[in-house]
Amino acid sequence: MTKLSVNVNKVALLRNTRLHGIPSVTGASRTAIEAGAYGITVHPRPDQRHITPGDVDDLAEMLKDYPDIEYNIEGNPFHQVMDIIRKTRPTQATLVPDDPDAFTSDHGWDVKAHAERLKPIIAELKDLGCRVSLFMDPDLDQIEQVPGIGADRIELYTEPYAVAFAAGPEEMQPVLSSFARAAERAHELGLGVNAGHDLNLDNLAVFCGTVPNVLEVSIGHALVADALDMGLKHAVGAYLGELEKAKTISTSA
Repeated sequence: MTKLSVNVNKVALLRNTRLHGIPSVTGASRTAIEAGAYGITVHPRPDQRHITPGDVDDLAEMLKDYPDIEYNIEGNPFHQVMDIIRKTRPTQATLVPDDPDAFTSDHGWDVKAHAERLKPIIAELKDLGCRVSLFMDPDLDQIEQVPGIGADRIELYTEPYAVAFAAGPEEMQPVLSSFARAAERAHELGLGVNAGHDLNLDNLAVFCGTVPNVLEVSIGHALVADALDMGLKHAVGAYLGELEKAKTISTSA
């Protein structure tokens, strides 16, 4: 079965709207792990809009309690993420070609254009003990360049699939087929295949059931949104319970 790494960026984004550390990034990560997640993913950005360097350190410390859990740090190696990875030495480093002010990741690597810059970075990451994955579009020509620069895996950028899925079967099928071909070719080249970006409860099973050899998916935004929906009823009930308790306290006072 494909493994699930939970991206906790959106937990940090919500936490950053207040100054009290709620919700806890490490607490949410523990919950995800205890629910069965294989790994925890973070994508610290230069503007620290969600995950901060302190979060990365706190998670690294917390994950010492879970030695079998993968720690996956994503980011652009041409910006600040290399300093974070050098300090933390995560299980996996996923290199993403996003701009410092990008709203979200929106394309994979042009390996041909960046090969000479990526080669020494990948070599250093492997010396640090990290497995290295490159964020890639389902472009066979680009994927065929990946083994030559030393990466271990690719992460297929799945937003185009998610958009096509939402549009309907006619639009989805050719896009899904392109991802299947990309995964097959990566496997032939000896690369592991991860996937992520806008995968959700509606489109996940079709993707992983059709695209072969997907080892791991990284999901954050949709998972956190679903957690709100699935848990909101219980949270409201808990707060109503506290209000009932308050009546008892005021009576006894």
